[in-house]
Amino acid sequence: MATKNTATDEAFTIERHGDVTVITATPALEKLSFRLEEQAADLILDPIKKQDNPLIVFDLSRVSYFGSMFLALLIRTWKLASAHGGSMAISGVTARTRELLRVTSLDIVWPIYDTRNEAIEALLLD
Repeated sequence: MATKNTATDEAFTIERHGDVTVITATPALEKLSFRLEEQAADLILDPIKKQDNPLIVFDLSRVSYFGSMFLALLIRTWKLASAHGGSMAISGVTARTRELLRVTSLDIVWPIYDTRNEAIEALLLD
């Protein structure tokens, strides 16, 4: 399947690791325009809508910060995964992004792991 080379396509990579979907945010996320928010949401959420018990890992190891648009996308993804009987975890957060998650109290909503492999293993054990 051919993919379009758009700003939202460059902001994330999506991979399957067995039953786990790993969404890796790239540095392009830091420059993603607010007007592309719905396009980014569709890119992430459409595949999850078709899954039962989706297991999602957001790998943030390649970004040093993100804003409210991405926080909203994380929340939407988590709600959708939960509604379909799944779960979500975060991996690879920097000190700056960990502080943002702490200030918003989202660090108590989602488990945070140092590496994507730790997050994948934890979700598969649940």
